Parts: sequence; C-alpha cells; structure tokens
Amino acid sequence: MTEDDQEPAGESSLLAVSDLHVGYQENRAIVEELKPATPGDWLLVAGDVGERLADIEWALRLLAARFERVIWVPGNHELWTPPADPQELRGVARYDHLVRLCRSLGIGNPEDAYPVWEGAGGPVRIVPLFLLYDYTFLPPGHHTKESALEYAHGTGVVCTDEYLLHPDPYPSREAWCRDRVELTEARLAELDDVPLVFVNHYPLVREPTDILWYPEFAQWCGTTATRQWHRRHRTAAMIYGHLHIPRVTWYDGVRFEEVSLGYPREWKRRSGTRRLLREVLPQ
Repeated sequence: MTEDDQEPAGESSLLAVSDLHVGYQENRAIVEELKPATPGDWLLVAGDVGERLADIEWALRLLAARFERVIWVPGNHELWTPPADPQELRGVARYDHLVRLCRSLGIGNPEDAYPVWEGAGGPVRIVPLFLLYDYTFLPPGHHTKESALEYAHGTGVVCTDEYLLHPDPYPSREAWCRDRVELTEARLAELDDVPLVFVNHYPLVREPTDILWYPEFAQWCGTTATRQWHRRHRTAAMIYGHLHIPRVTWYDGVRFEEVSLGYPREWKRRSGTRRLLREVLPQ
C-alpha cells in the first residue's frame, strides 16, 4: 500500500489518517513514504501511531517535518505501558509526556487551542479530542460493564487495554473518560459558529461498531456521552480510527469517516487500491 495514486500538486488539502501502528516494519515503511501532495497540506492523525514512545516520536517527528501542520490525538495504543518500553510511564503521566512531545514538535493536540483550517472547504475548526471510553457501548443482551466484561472474557475477545492501559491516578478508565468528557464539553460550549471537524480515536456514536465481527469489542470503542455532539454542534465531519475498517458512513447528515491503516494482516487483504491519506473536506 503506497501513495502512488496521489493527486497532482494543486490547492492544499486537509488530510487524515489513523492507526499507523509503526511497530510493524511493513507499516513503518509505508509511513516513511507518506508525503503531502502540496506544501500547504495539513494532516490529522487520529491515534494509534504506535506503542513504544520511541516509535511514536519517530513517526510524529517525520510527519511534522513534511506537512504544513500535524494535529494528533491519542489512541489506546499510545496510552499502553508495554513491558518492552524503557519509559514505564502510566496513565495521565504518559499522556502528558506525549502532549509535551507534540508541543516540542509543533504538533497540535487535544490540550491546545483548536486551530482553524482556512484552505479548501474551509473555514472549519479542528477539534482534536481525547475522551477514552466508559464501557457504555455494551454488547447485545448485556446491561452492565461487569456482565459485558464477563462475556468478553468468556469468548476470549478482550482488549489489551485491560492489561496495559492504566488510568493512574484515576481509579478506573471510565472515571478518566468521565473527566475528559466534562472538560471537553466545557471547551466546546465556548466556541463560535465556525463548523467543526471532530477528530477522535473512537467514533462519537455507537453505530459504526455494529459492523464488528465481535460485538463484545464495542465496549472499548467509545462512550454514549458523546452521542449528540455532532448534532449539538455545527459539524462538517467526524474523523476517527480504532476499528480498522476504513469507510464513510452518515449520521444525521454528518459524514463520519474511519481513516485507519491497521495491521499488515488487515490492509494486505483489502482489494483494490485506496489512497491512505483521506481528504477530510471532499469537494
């Protein structure tokens, strides 16, 4: 998979990608080839760049040097504390470290001011989100987190977050999620009427997870607390990843686009050609 079908240089574009997973050599080779089509292109990175801090820094540094502006949000993999990572940062400390890294590279992130894209399709305000999940995307037939987790463990479909994504100093991942949602809602309430492009690792609504082969995995894919955000705010597009199922769907007239690369075993199975960097504001 390459960018061999990039369009000729012209008007600058707002582009998006996610789930680069550069710990895989095949994916790392793809990232090494990613380049803007025009000097003014912006790139939105919707999480899961990698797991090890050194790999994440390598990829973000490379992209920041090539694109006019890069805006990043964390996925669950960036927040893991993998045993092989020399820096054993956990929870909020790990996230804060990544925010400092982004700032040192000039990369936008959920803690900074929301920038406005003035290029083709604009103006739109880019809203990078860090919200996590709270186990409210329950599989059919289950009404509590405890029941859903028991079911998942019984089927063997359990997200690695349960072992490597630590919420410290919060007592739980859902408590961390609740705090992030409240903080973000307060920021959104202060915005003007410029249309928004939401960028989050997870979809803001439950419906995109209905396509999952294993419905028990949905509980690690978002929160019902954001169900009305794309309707409550003037929304141009909602960009997400995590599911490794790149596609476009529409909810209440708003385009939701999953922009992931995914694991080599996944993208190698996809038929046909697909441009990896997706245009956020298609004409």
